[in-house]
Amino acid sequence: MASIKITKDNFNKEVLKSDKPVLLDFWASWCGPCRMISPTIEEISDEKEGVVKVGKINVDEETELASKFRVMSIPTLMVMKEGKVSAMSVGVKPKSDILRMLEK
Repeated sequence: MASIKITKDNFNKEVLKSDKPVLLDFWASWCGPCRMISPTIEEISDEKEGVVKVGKINVDEETELASKFRVMSIPTLMVMKEGKVSAMSVGVKPKSDILRMLEK
């Protein structure tokens, strides 16, 4: 399953009310590091299908969500469980580190 485009309109349903952990990728099309990490995020989305939900938030389109989570640098990755942030990371990380975030 490909990642889900998260907007302020579907955030509540897809993230806050999710029965699975949600890996959020705050990104922008002009961001080189975001483009570098994107294939890894999609890989995790495919490998963890049914166990983890993966959502992408374009910070240029969803300024309200970026502001709500105080995203200052991208890429920012967050793991949300039961509506709360359980892990957060800024910058490009190896796949193993991102998978470790999902275990917290």
